[in-house]
Amino acid sequence: MEELFLQAVRLKSAKGLGYAARIPAIRHLKRLEFPSRVTFFVGENGSGKSTLLEGIAVAMGFNPEGGTINFCFSTNDTHSSLWEALALEKGIHRPRDGFFLRAESFYNAATYLEELEEQSGPSVFGFYGGKSLHAQSHGESFMALCLHRFGGQGLYLLDEPEAALSPQNQMALLCRIHQLAEEGSQFIIATHSPLLMAYPGAVIYSIDQSGIYQTAYRETEHYQLTRSFLENPERMLDYLFNDQEE
Repeated sequence: MEELFLQAVRLKSAKGLGYAARIPAIRHLKRLEFPSRVTFFVGENGSGKSTLLEGIAVAMGFNPEGGTINFCFSTNDTHSSLWEALALEKGIHRPRDGFFLRAESFYNAATYLEELEEQSGPSVFGFYGGKSLHAQSHGESFMALCLHRFGGQGLYLLDEPEAALSPQNQMALLCRIHQLAEEGSQFIIATHSPLLMAYPGAVIYSIDQSGIYQTAYRETEHYQLTRSFLENPERMLDYLFNDQEE
């Protein structure tokens, strides 16, 4: 296995997990390996991919609502206790950088940066492209973060980063991921985007009611549904709308 910052994760016990215990894929988690510099968690809403990513992030020392390990804010303490039940198998080298990006709470992280800028003077925004993330569109702020704050040799955990990105910017993000991975960074990404999960050499874990299993890109439901739709959108729409009427 390539020497990575995070090599595997396993569940020590399913006791005391709270709501995470109701997710089959997490309840039956044994040992999950990360053999590639880019790993994807894919699955339907509610499958547990974001909960698992959050648990890994918190166990690694990141703020539950996102940010670096130095972010110390909380607006709504709703994260599960899964992180306490996870055992992390780390490599011998430690990342020089890291960030936990959560699409759903990115606004809160951006607000925290505003507060830091006011307290420390005009220095914090320099790491994020030179201006407030709130002064940019949602997608622009996501890209500013990835282009300017991600410094390399890092561990980056991204939860649905495509949420604010156009297809063009998703491809730009792919380029940035590739650049950083080539320079020794590691990514673990929960996503619904068939564009992002096409990254060459990535390991894709599908998460569903039966558990967690590795799958090939073209075997993912995301790829197959998107391909079917784009090849003949009229037929797919006709099927969907007629099915609703019956």
